[in-house]
Parts: sequence; structure tokens; C-alpha cells
Amino acid sequence: MSQYFEIHPQNPQPRLIRQAADIIRAGGVVVLPTDSSYAIACHLDDKAAAERIRRIRQLDKNHNFTLVCRDLSEIASYARVDNAAYRLLKARTPGPYTFILRATAIVPRRLQHPKRKTIGVRVPDHAVITELLKEYGQPLMSSTLILPGKEFPETDAWEIREQLEHQVDLIVDGGHCGVEPTTVVDLTGPLPQVLRRGKGSTEGLE
Repeated sequence: MSQYFEIHPQNPQPRLIRQAADIIRAGGVVVLPTDSSYAIACHLDDKAAAERIRRIRQLDKNHNFTLVCRDLSEIASYARVDNAAYRLLKARTPGPYTFILRATAIVPRRLQHPKRKTIGVRVPDHAVITELLKEYGQPLMSSTLILPGKEFPETDAWEIREQLEHQVDLIVDGGHCGVEPTTVVDLTGPLPQVLRRGKGSTEGLE
């Protein structure tokens, strides 16, 4: 059965943040609030935890996972960022965007798109996940929490608990997150391409 933490969305309790980071380090799969919707996440290099997420969400092997990062400097370790992409990232982060970039060699191949060798990266604007990333010290591998058969992401932590308490290790209740996922922008071509319109504005991207 999963643990359930109520963490203040503006002033996260350090003790609970430390416990959440420890659960991830131990191989846990966690549900977290973000600036767009709830996400399901795990340690970047934990293959077993990643497979659990695939089973929970019923994802195929072509699904692009997202690396949730603390800041732009961390993104540069995992994705190839040219000057034009850097300027766009700087203007739109932190915020409700996922950017598709070429992965660097440090990213496990199983997390990359199998043909394009890309990875999704984002820097969320939400105090809970920001403090967790600081405590944890490296990116998390994540996916929007859209359950099989559902069109929209989950928004209520209590309802998530009822559905997933035997499948995940921790649910962090950070309040209502909304139903809009991130806006997804592909930065691998000569011009930005909006692949999914979500919470983040697309003005200036199209």
C-alpha cells in the first residue's frame, strides 16, 4: 500500500520532501503535483520502476518519457541545446512546457525515442517538485498521469489514491493541479514545432 503525504503547495515541509526523496532513491514510483497536472515519476536509472510506470499507464515502447529537471544547466547534461534552443528554453522555463531535444549519451537508450534518439525535458514551476528535485539532486523520469481509458490527467490526489494505492509507493497531495498537460514543443528541427497544445501558451512558437 502506498504512502500518502499532504505537502503544502507553496511552503513544502522539508521533512516530507526528504522522505519523498528517500522513497525514490529506494526504487519507488511516486505521484507528484506539477504546474500543469499530476505526474508519475521515478529514478532516472531505475529500469524496474520505469517498467512499472509503463504498466500503470499501459504505454508502448515508443512513448517519450520526460526528464524533470531543476534548471537549464541540468537540461544541458541530458539534451543537446544549441543557442536558439537555449534562448527559447530560458524564456519559457520554469513553466508548463515539455521540450523534445536530442538526447546526450548520458541518457539511457531505453528512455529515448527508439528511432529519433530524443528525450523530453522540462523545468516545472511548482514548489513541491522544485524542492524535491533540489533534495534529490538529479532529474526524475516522469510521465503525465493519464490512466488507461481516460482522456485527461488525474487532478485529485484522494481519487488517485483510491485507484493506485496498491501500484505506487507514494502519492503526494499538493492540492488541485488542473487538467491541462504541458505544451509539448519539438526543438530538433530548424524551427520550433508545437506537438501538443496544453497549459503553456504557444504564442511566438507557431
